[in-house]
Amino acid sequence: MKRIKTAVVGASGYTGMELVRTLLNHPGVELVAATSRQEEGRTLGEVFPRFGGVTGAELRFIGPDPAAVAAAGAEAAFLALPHGVAAEIARALLDHGVRVIDLSADFRLRDAAVYEEFYGHPHPAPDLLAEAVYGLPEARAEAIRQARLVASPGCYPTSILLPLLPLLREGLIDPATIVANSMSGVSGAGRKADASLLFCECNESARAYGVPKHRHLSEIEQELGVAAGVEVTISFIPHLIPVNAGICTTITATLAADAASERVGAALEAAYADKPFVRLRGRGAAADTKHVTGTNFADIGWEYDPRTRRVILMSAEDNLGKGAGGQAVQSFNLMCGLGETDGLQSV
Repeated sequence: MKRIKTAVVGASGYTGMELVRTLLNHPGVELVAATSRQEEGRTLGEVFPRFGGVTGAELRFIGPDPAAVAAAGAEAAFLALPHGVAAEIARALLDHGVRVIDLSADFRLRDAAVYEEFYGHPHPAPDLLAEAVYGLPEARAEAIRQARLVASPGCYPTSILLPLLPLLREGLIDPATIVANSMSGVSGAGRKADASLLFCECNESARAYGVPKHRHLSEIEQELGVAAGVEVTISFIPHLIPVNAGICTTITATLAADAASERVGAALEAAYADKPFVRLRGRGAAADTKHVTGTNFADIGWEYDPRTRRVILMSAEDNLGKGAGGQAVQSFNLMCGLGETDGLQSV
């Protein structure tokens, strides 16, 4: 197997670490560059002792210079950077002929005005928005294969879109009635110093945040609208829970007047029967984060409440896996002509 020379830009955060872990064990990858301003000059094994003794852990961090990343021979690069920062580096890497999988929000939205509304500053590269492919492999596999710039979805959006997209495409639910509640582990906030994320602030506690207009709403509503064929506005309430990783999402929506509840299960089966990283738990089964953390799987269960005519959708994923690094590697595999599951089969 030809090994693709690959870089991780922003490799010292939680998502960067997950990418490095996956790529060091990927049979089709040669990791040639990892960047971090803070850790420049140190080896992967020094910064992340868990990688000590693993082939490739002797690679030294370099600064986030696109020219240096290209000079290392990178054919593809993952950007695990904050929004607003990733776009400039993405453009430079594309100019060097490097294919880019961006894990920030910079290229997820089609409309620069919506980006500015939700992220609070003008879009740094609006001319690239039309080219970027929203990297949800279960929905956009063919476009991802042809792309040179993939915008990997956010963690919350993945947990919400996967259960809802098949039902909206089939017209089985009323999009105006969608309410999504999600709970996320603390690693979803990133590896940063923040008093609200200290152990004593998070342990033995749960709280909602980002209400009523979390930034991820912008891409969630965009992609739901594409599936429904109409503009979609939903209520989304994220919560922080005292676990390291994992997202549990519960969604409710009213069943369409002319739809039978049995069609919900049939639509999910038709959409995901051949998708390797979506596991359908079936009617009456609740998805559990303990079964997906450390993996690239998303689990989905569902139920129907005849008293309220509401469909209840339940999903679980690892916010660093299927919600971030694992999903990005899944898109990378498609872009590079590798097996979709290569390097991602850990359980």
